[in-house]
Amino acid sequence: MIRAIVGANWGDEGKGKTTDMLARESDIVIRFQGGANAGHTIINEYGRFALHLLPSGIFYPHITNILSNGVALDIPKLMHELEDVRSRGVSPKVLVSDRAQVLMPYHILLDTYEEERLGAAAFGSTKSGIAPFFSDKFAKIGIQVNELFYPDELREKVAHICGLKNLQLEHVYHKPLLDEDEMFDTLMKYKEMIEPFVCDTAAYLRKAVSEGKNILLEGQLGTLKDPDFGIYPMVTSSSPLAGYAAVGAGIPAREITDVVAVTKAYSSAVGAGEFVSEIFGDEAQELRIHGGDKGEFGATTGRPRRVGWFDCVATRYGMQMQAATEAVLTAVDCLEYLDEIPVCVGYEIDGKVTRDFPVTPLLKRAKPVLKVMPGFKGKKVRGITSFDELPQEVKDYILFIEKEIEVPITMVSTGPRREETIYR
Repeated sequence: MIRAIVGANWGDEGKGKTTDMLARESDIVIRFQGGANAGHTIINEYGRFALHLLPSGIFYPHITNILSNGVALDIPKLMHELEDVRSRGVSPKVLVSDRAQVLMPYHILLDTYEEERLGAAAFGSTKSGIAPFFSDKFAKIGIQVNELFYPDELREKVAHICGLKNLQLEHVYHKPLLDEDEMFDTLMKYKEMIEPFVCDTAAYLRKAVSEGKNILLEGQLGTLKDPDFGIYPMVTSSSPLAGYAAVGAGIPAREITDVVAVTKAYSSAVGAGEFVSEIFGDEAQELRIHGGDKGEFGATTGRPRRVGWFDCVATRYGMQMQAATEAVLTAVDCLEYLDEIPVCVGYEIDGKVTRDFPVTPLLKRAKPVLKVMPGFKGKKVRGITSFDELPQEVKDYILFIEKEIEVPITMVSTGPRREETIYR
């Protein structure tokens, strides 16, 4: 079986825990897109981890973890993550695609400079270099991992890149210029770091598929951050859709048999962009404090996440664009403090109510249409592992969401730990 685990919303849905759980019966876990700009939080017998590049299957010794060709490969950050997990008793098997592209220090600089230049119109970037990295990839001036092993050709490419980037640094940002020798030396250091992990992962995966191995494809962020179908232009720079997983991992599209889309029992988001069900002030801060394992603060940046009520319109759309076969509902326990729980069931746009997710210019004018559900205050949710044992109000809430999103909810998370899960 090849199964994709993806986000239905703005990211931060709980995909890390879901992958960590489902990996137990898998042979291979693959990160197929994105970079170190978002984190997957996992809590298990080894402790609490915020993984940024490593796949969430690293905690099982039998699993091969792959960073595929679709990933923005920040080599120093990957090495730091490996050192960290090894120091805590985790010894993962990791492979890196020889066709993955290398995220460079100048990508991070350009990301930072552009956010500074934009000022109030900034994208809310994590300043991890992701947009400049993917810009270079599609402008055909990126550096693939395999090129690190051909130094003569690489020197020529470095000279070309420096010429282009220095024009931008000098005339757009008025910042210090890049040095060719320094850049080449950096790449040679990267080669030494990454060499033990590099292989033709596409060939490895073709063999694995032919042998019937169980494979998990792990996505980053969610549908609404997709550059085609998300809240453009406030999106990420690679596709977090399950449909892209085949390209990002290098496997046949027809082999993906199951798409698990993850969504929270409320909404949260990092970064700028339209967020119709967003709440503010004390109401938002209270939800933020109760949310997640340590509150709604970014695993990568530590900054407060934007929060809001569950959005049926956005989530149903997210499920549709992911072609989800099943859904996972996380963080239900985080709503235990509420007497009533508003749910966004429609958008009012120019006096008309719609259940369809619109394009960005209309989304900017949308107002949430809310339905108020009975809350869970005084009811125990945290740690329950049987649907039948849930309070009736919680069951009703889950079943209402399931009907609205039009995808069966097969797992419900009632806490951040592996065992705090209901399987339906």
